[in-house]
Amino acid sequence: MEELIFMVEESPEGGFIAKGLGISIYTQADTINELKEALINAVHCHFDDNKKRILRLHILREEVIAA
Repeated sequence: MEELIFMVEESPEGGFIAKGLGISIYTQADTINELKEALINAVHCHFDDNKKRILRLHILREEVIAA
């Protein structure tokens, strides 16, 4: 089964952005659950076939703290 890898980051405007690594798929959503649905739809539209794929999400989170 083919595996596609996506980098997920929090958007400065709010929500989340997912960018495909090695593949031209990019999507965004307000919540992680909505992003997962948007990614599934984007992958189906991009390939236009019925082949099953694994979507691996690398979720990056940046935090700033005062010390």
